[in-house]
Amino acid sequence: MKSFLKRILPASVVRFLLRTKVNLDSRFISWAQRSRFYSDLYYFVNNGFSIEHQSVLKGRKAYYDSLKDIGETCALLRRNTHRLEKGLIMRPRRTVFAEGFIRETVDCYANAVVSTKLAEAEKKWATDVLDEYFNVVESTPIIEEAANTFEKSRRGVRERLDLTAEFPSRHAAFKPYFYEDLKSSNISFGELKKLFIRRRSVRWYQDKQVPIKQVQKAANIASFAPSACNRQPYRFLFCNKKEKAVSIAKCAGGTKGFAENLPAMIVVVGDLSAYPYERDRHLIYIDGSLAAMQLMLALETLGLSTCSINWPEVDSSEQKIRKIIKLKDYERIVMLLAVGYADAYGGIPYSQKKESQLILEDISR
Repeated sequence: MKSFLKRILPASVVRFLLRTKVNLDSRFISWAQRSRFYSDLYYFVNNGFSIEHQSVLKGRKAYYDSLKDIGETCALLRRNTHRLEKGLIMRPRRTVFAEGFIRETVDCYANAVVSTKLAEAEKKWATDVLDEYFNVVESTPIIEEAANTFEKSRRGVRERLDLTAEFPSRHAAFKPYFYEDLKSSNISFGELKKLFIRRRSVRWYQDKQVPIKQVQKAANIASFAPSACNRQPYRFLFCNKKEKAVSIAKCAGGTKGFAENLPAMIVVVGDLSAYPYERDRHLIYIDGSLAAMQLMLALETLGLSTCSINWPEVDSSEQKIRKIIKLKDYERIVMLLAVGYADAYGGIPYSQKKESQLILEDISR
């Protein structure tokens, strides 16, 4: 409708209508922001969050469905295993802890270890942490019952799960370790700053294929980024077929003029099925962005430049991109990333960055 009106109406009329719309909206906002009730009324009419509302609800349903049919990963098992790890490292550690969720955890574990789809590393992590938990916690009726369920479920699991640990591991176990077990790094602040400066938003690339092996290599270590309760509610969708990559890029609003030269695209997708409650809906953007930043830095070390592309919530853009890539109803796009081998003579915006008191405020006093 908007594009149709722009075509048939004089430019001066279009500008007048836009100004009128902005003025009216600003007045409504001044009224609506006064209370939650008024805000609810405003967005009941405005429906600016309607896509998110439905996605959150679909995600909640998918979360509960996933507990009955465990797939390649299990959000509940990951969250509760991480909660147990935090209890194990507390100082001082309580003699009895996790009674409130240990029953739920071992019941989920019992279903998970027999799943043919769940990742073996996830099974091993849960097994090793639960082993450690029941070894150190004092017995209570609740814990004893949970321990019995766990022992029945874990028989034979350890022998199947002989996997290499990425992080410091004693006796090849996926369980808490000490800071001193971490290997030291010889990367200086100066060298890290060089990498940060080298990683720029590159929009002009060589006409050269981007190998998926390099991207997979970078993605594997990007997953080391912090994640709330280690649920890691995101995935990276990679496309190095240029025609399709360009069509993906054109779905975003800020790629006009350079989309045609992009050799490959990564779509960072958040998974709302990792959460049973609305309160956690923003974690997909936090965790997805933390991982995306590490992905861009990792790609830079492999000679691949990137450009993060904003993805605002626009219904028409959502419809376009969902016709190109397969997304579940409860998945939300966090951002797009262009990736490729930089054109040495392609321009890069200076983009002066904020610093000092503009980004860090000392609130110690």
